[in-house]
Amino acid sequence: MTAEIIYGSELAQSLRDEMKEEVTELKKQSIVPKLVVVLIGDDPASKSYVSGKEKAAQYIGIDSELILLPSDTTEKDLLDRIDQYNQDESINGILVQLPLPDQIDEQKVIEAISPEKDVDGFHPINIGRMLTNQDTFLPCTPFGILTMLKSKSIEIEGKHAVVLGRSHIVGKPVGQLLLNENATVTYCHSRTKNLKEITRSADILIVAIGRASMIDADDIKEGATVIDVGVNRTEEGKLTGDVDFESVKEKASYLTPVPKGVGPMTITMLMKNTIKAAIRHNSKK
Repeated sequence: MTAEIIYGSELAQSLRDEMKEEVTELKKQSIVPKLVVVLIGDDPASKSYVSGKEKAAQYIGIDSELILLPSDTTEKDLLDRIDQYNQDESINGILVQLPLPDQIDEQKVIEAISPEKDVDGFHPINIGRMLTNQDTFLPCTPFGILTMLKSKSIEIEGKHAVVLGRSHIVGKPVGQLLLNENATVTYCHSRTKNLKEITRSADILIVAIGRASMIDADDIKEGATVIDVGVNRTEEGKLTGDVDFESVKEKASYLTPVPKGVGPMTITMLMKNTIKAAIRHNSKK
């Protein structure tokens, strides 16, 4: 068996093409989706990610404004800005790029963004809505993963999904989304005992642990679907995932690559959430 590779980059492009048409139609109704991205400091990974967001917004036709602030920005200054963006009727989505400098409390910032403009899907109100399976802004990476699974009509209901990693950004929410789709979900992490036994029982394995090539063919069940969320750099500077791609592709039925896998989907779902926020805002006028 050789796995079918799920290229997130291809799916992302076709979704962006659809969104481009949708935004063209919205603009005819004088609805212009607008996203504000705040970047503090000059972390290279954050800069690269933000640049990807700018390009995607431009392609789709979303009005995007990048606010660059120095690394010594105070928490009060940032919170004041967020309050200003919350009040601004022309802004539909607010995204503050994480991680933040030490002097700023990340949780305070997440909670300061209006839940109606929280296109990252991190506000506790939106997390609560997701937990109770209500319509809300879903966190972008988990939303992208679910969209990838559905694009290949991979059966989720009744399947055993194992999530390796428990971050608030990927691990916890992706498990919840799979549970909402009626999967049986097991979370694993650094303290899990008998890890291999559990990963080998997974029909769907989501790997978001942040350790290069941690999972190989010996860790998975024959015919499993494996989603690799990891982004690591080798000493040679090559991008690699948390899964040993070459060995796993001979045993899995579906597998995502790194790069060109989950990454492009994250930005695409952010754009989808921004359009949704614009439509919602306009319907309340």
